Amino acid sequence: MSTLFSLANKRALITGSARGIGFLLATGLAEAGAEVIINATTQAGAEKAAHQLREQGHRAHAIAFDVTQSGAVNAAIEQIEHEIGNIDVLVNNAGIQRRRPFLEFPEQDWNAVIAVNQTAVFLVSQAVARKMVTRKYGKIINIGSMQSELGRDTITPYAASKGAVTMLTRGMCVELARYNIQVNGIAPGYFKTEMTQALADDEAFTAWLVKRTPAARWGNPQELIGAAVFLASQASDFVNGHLLFVDGGMRVAV
Repeated sequence: MSTLFSLANKRALITGSARGIGFLLATGLAEAGAEVIINATTQAGAEKAAHQLREQGHRAHAIAFDVTQSGAVNAAIEQIEHEIGNIDVLVNNAGIQRRRPFLEFPEQDWNAVIAVNQTAVFLVSQAVARKMVTRKYGKIINIGSMQSELGRDTITPYAASKGAVTMLTRGMCVELARYNIQVNGIAPGYFKTEMTQALADDEAFTAWLVKRTPAARWGNPQELIGAAVFLASQASDFVNGHLLFVDGGMRVAV
């Protein structure tokens, strides 16, 4: 069992991992034995997070690049593969949220949400998968959302972007599985994070959430680590094109 879930001798790139859930996932993969590469929009931010992991005894590197710009993505992947080593695991975690009623949603905010949540998954996955194909090995994990399949007021563009991540995951599976590359997703339910702090502070929303979720509580971000380790490890070698909901049962309840 320890071999099945071990990430020893594996190298993982996690986008948007200088803080929040991305940093948590990077920490979890490192604790499972992986050498991790922290990505952020600034080198200082990425280095700070990587330094924290190194202080804990983990192997960690920092590289800043804009996941929405194809030139920057391609250059960064080439740099990583040349200077650090092969990318065995990619976690497409970078994401943003914008909240406005649909009829009032600004076009520039739509473009920003789609660029980070959807286009970046395509760009980074394509650049990394080209390397994985030559090696006939790789794991790609896309971070979706409860809104990959469910809608909610004021976040229609976010839901659209995460729905697209679902279909990217499935399409990539169909095209890449023949090269021994597994492409799966994690769809978190409602977790207390920086992105959801306003909702967590809203007593009425929390009361609704507790009633709506079979587990009757918010998720703890630490509870996402097991799913990431599973999908990054040998244990998931015949799991492909799957979206793993970590949501306390919310999606299946009426």
